[in-house]
Amino acid sequence: MADELAPGDRAPAFKMAGDGGATISSSALKGSPFVLYFYPKDDTSGCTKEAIAFSDAKRKFDALGIVVVGVSRDGAASHDRFKSKHKLKIALASDPDIKTAEAYGVWVEKSLYGRKYMGMERATFLVDGKGVIRNIWRKVKVPGHVEAVLVAAKAL
Repeated sequence: MADELAPGDRAPAFKMAGDGGATISSSALKGSPFVLYFYPKDDTSGCTKEAIAFSDAKRKFDALGIVVVGVSRDGAASHDRFKSKHKLKIALASDPDIKTAEAYGVWVEKSLYGRKYMGMERATFLVDGKGVIRNIWRKVKVPGHVEAVLVAAKAL
């Protein structure tokens, strides 16, 4: 794995399939600040709460000119169902080959009931319009997280 990313580092480039047939890429976001948040799985409890919280705050992020993109291994069709079911307003990107997750260092060893496995760490990256990472939240706990990201985003 690459050295762990830190604030001040250049955000790794990415290109992923998005919901609704879109393509989401760092080059398309060039010049715009964005939030890239990684989550383990569509339609699970914590991931749903986080996606709804980001969707509820979308107007506030829009007012700051910040695009919010959620990323998981789930395919675009799963993302479409997830968005529709929960009326999500944010963009969702599909990273089935975990290239983007690995580039951002969020494909990590996890442990459940003593069993070790590889999985997506819940993590959020705030990237400025120049493509530089300004803030990183790792091992995110959902309550209060979106508010913390918003506070940091206002400081950009």
